[in-house]
Amino acid sequence: MLTAIGLFVLGLALLALGGDSLVKGASGLAQRLGASPFVAGLVLVAFATSLPELAVNARAVFAGEPALALGNAVGSNIANVGLTLGAAALAAPLVVRWRALAPLLLVLLLATLAVIGFGWDGQLSRGEGGLLLAGFVGVLVFALVRARDERPGVIDALQAFAATRGGLGLHVVRLVVAAGLLYYGAGLVVGAAPRIGMALGMESLVTGLLVVAIGTALPEMAAAVAAARRGQGDIVAGHVIGSCLFNLLVVIGGMAVVGGVPAPASFVRFELPVAFLFALLLVPLLRGGTTVSRLEGALLLAALLAWVGIELAMLG
Repeated sequence: MLTAIGLFVLGLALLALGGDSLVKGASGLAQRLGASPFVAGLVLVAFATSLPELAVNARAVFAGEPALALGNAVGSNIANVGLTLGAAALAAPLVVRWRALAPLLLVLLLATLAVIGFGWDGQLSRGEGGLLLAGFVGVLVFALVRARDERPGVIDALQAFAATRGGLGLHVVRLVVAAGLLYYGAGLVVGAAPRIGMALGMESLVTGLLVVAIGTALPEMAAAVAAARRGQGDIVAGHVIGSCLFNLLVVIGGMAVVGGVPAPASFVRFELPVAFLFALLLVPLLRGGTTVSRLEGALLLAALLAWVGIELAMLG
């Protein structure tokens, strides 16, 4: 098991490095191709930072571990809210001014309910996956259109996030390096996680929910804490909500389109509703011009720990 843990940690490190290289390379390349720094920052904050998790899930599906991928997608949503946002707010209160986050949060709640409904019969079909992917396209279009009405402070924060140095060649190299790091990092994580889960008495679904989801969230949590200390509350909140939407609409939707996804009854009736409740916790926290306090961050972390405790208790 110690070898598996070592390989798992190495995989997480490669994913973190690959994600960072991907964001820098994609941002620079997008701006070289004519995208404004603001648009590049918006897309990167909301969605591109979730690509390491997508790499893990893609490797899991092709390795014959769809339950691991499904657990990781939904477990990541719970970890995004409870761990990433909770730890960031505990480090420094988060001032949130991004107006588009409120309607995006509503879409997240509706998308979670949609996945529950789609999976109630025990299967997510290709058609239902197509609907989820179409929903993501709509979300992306809405975010880009709504972006024109954002406050200057939000625009400045997103432009600063997208800032990167180097010429076209360097950005292409960054993307190539990122692809390699994500490929091999995801392979290590997917190869080691089931061995860790088996040693702990976990099925693949629970391994994805706890071991993989929380493991892949740790680098994001560290980045969110650093952003919170720099006063970038909009970046943290935008990443959390955007990442959750990406996991539901693109990751799960894409898995379903590829070949359908089995949806265990316990998953549909417990873990997905838990993800919905965690998203629901954001409603009073992310109203326009609000602040997520340290106390609220502590409560989110406590809720996450309670969920982990329940999952572990259910193993027995």
